[in-house]
Amino acid sequence: MDDRDMNTTLTSTKRIACVVGNPVRHSLSPAIHNAAFAAANTDAVYVALEIDDDSLSSTIATLRTVGFVGASVTMPHKESALALCDESSDTARILGSVNTLIPLEGGRLRGESTDGAGCVGALRQAGSDPRGRRCVVVGAGATARACVVGLAQAGAEWIGVLNRTPERAVSAAALAPGIAHVATADDIDNCDVIVHTTPAGMGANVDRAFDVSRLDARHTVLDAVYQPLETVLLAAARATGARCVDGLWMLVHQAVEQQRLWTGNVPDPDVMRHAAELELARRREMRRE
Repeated sequence: MDDRDMNTTLTSTKRIACVVGNPVRHSLSPAIHNAAFAAANTDAVYVALEIDDDSLSSTIATLRTVGFVGASVTMPHKESALALCDESSDTARILGSVNTLIPLEGGRLRGESTDGAGCVGALRQAGSDPRGRRCVVVGAGATARACVVGLAQAGAEWIGVLNRTPERAVSAAALAPGIAHVATADDIDNCDVIVHTTPAGMGANVDRAFDVSRLDARHTVLDAVYQPLETVLLAAARATGARCVDGLWMLVHQAVEQQRLWTGNVPDPDVMRHAAELELARRREMRRE
């Protein structure tokens, strides 16, 4: 989207919400959030703004002036956007990044991160509240770090971070001192919840992440990947009797929390997921044509 298109969009008669990132043309967030706005009869439209690093500051400055509903922030702008906020939540400061911008009075902005809330919400919807549970987070990147913080805030008893690079696991575990620790493969046997955040779950080399044969009906496995919905990891986990949660639920629940922060409404996650599934189906059909 060029600057002229962006300015036209941001001066629409409807109130604006948006996702800013690069790339964002693939984003499901417009479908998800517009479904929530429609269900609540909110006169707003959510659009995708694909902007480069040099345009982030000016884009956020424009948003401050147009009475926008709120904004989502995705890669590569999550860390840079934090520095442009007037205030931020404890979660955002711990993570050093934001994925949500909330307008305040006087054109001020508050930054928040809802990725961890998305993880927790998806687990709770599946009947696996992490409170009092032993959890293993596989991976140590941005998604894993958000999940570590979210699980700790939700009352997890113990969190292990399992990663091939020990130094990165140490760094992620340090976000929740006293609760999070560096995990080993043996910790899979003694945990209740596994949150998988690496691309390994998508392909044939799923066993590189952890030994799936260790799973059984005691376990809940959440794979943060949502394309495809049924990853190789989830298919293998399901075969062991484990409870499985796909990454689309995590995406939906982080958006539920964004809607709550922006509007005060808590939308129905089923409505938002249905919209995402319809959009995915539409894209599959377009690829066939």
